[in-house]
Amino acid sequence: MSVLEIRDLHVTVETDEGTTPILNGVTLTIRTGETHAIMGPNGSGKSTLAYTIAGHPKYTVTSGSIAFDGEDVLAMTVDERARAGVFLAMQYPVEIPGVTVTNFLRTAKTAIDGEAPSIRTWTKDVKEAMKHLRMDGKFAQRNVNEGFSGGEKKRHEILQLELLKPKIAVLDETDSGLDVDALKIVSEGVNRAKAQTNLGVLLITHYTRILRYIHPDFVHVMVKGRIVEEGGPELADRLENEGYDRFLEGELEPAVDTEA
Repeated sequence: MSVLEIRDLHVTVETDEGTTPILNGVTLTIRTGETHAIMGPNGSGKSTLAYTIAGHPKYTVTSGSIAFDGEDVLAMTVDERARAGVFLAMQYPVEIPGVTVTNFLRTAKTAIDGEAPSIRTWTKDVKEAMKHLRMDGKFAQRNVNEGFSGGEKKRHEILQLELLKPKIAVLDETDSGLDVDALKIVSEGVNRAKAQTNLGVLLITHYTRILRYIHPDFVHVMVKGRIVEEGGPELADRLENEGYDRFLEGELEPAVDTEA
């Protein structure tokens, strides 16, 4: 079992107004085999948490810790975090002109495993994963995310997830911009990855619709840079019915999430 432990994490970002606190003491433990959903209003710090785990240089950790299997994540480079088994599916996947999907995926797999996969086996695995995600085989020869629709970009993120086989996956609003059919296909991909590798999932979302397909074991409510309530799947249903007003009426310090 692998464990990602976040303890009293405080994070800031530089804005036009100066140094702005975003995360104000987040504590969270995610184990392989578990699915955690983080929900909250815009600007609550959800995406900042995702990018801090992945190592985005824009965000500064002022105190607290992130450990993965006892190792200090904050001391790792971005690629070291990926090789350790931490994966981020981005809310806004970037385009990489001049790099085909095939080359990108095989290069990433080689970097993570320390050796290049067998061409025959790798080609078979890529084709099978693309078929499950209902991706046209022609996408393999296209440049990464270049000219892709929002739904195609999200399917490509889950294609990476299935092929790279991380231990912990952070999914930052993977449901955003997806129609009903694409949402189901992407969710099934996440569920397949979890079934095959006992993946641990940290799912960041505003809405409960994706939770109808990816069933959380734990739900955490984040407001103004803090986790203010935790529970099981029933908490998501309550949020769907009641919204976040009861949390926003508190006396929490303000925080700004520049990514959510």
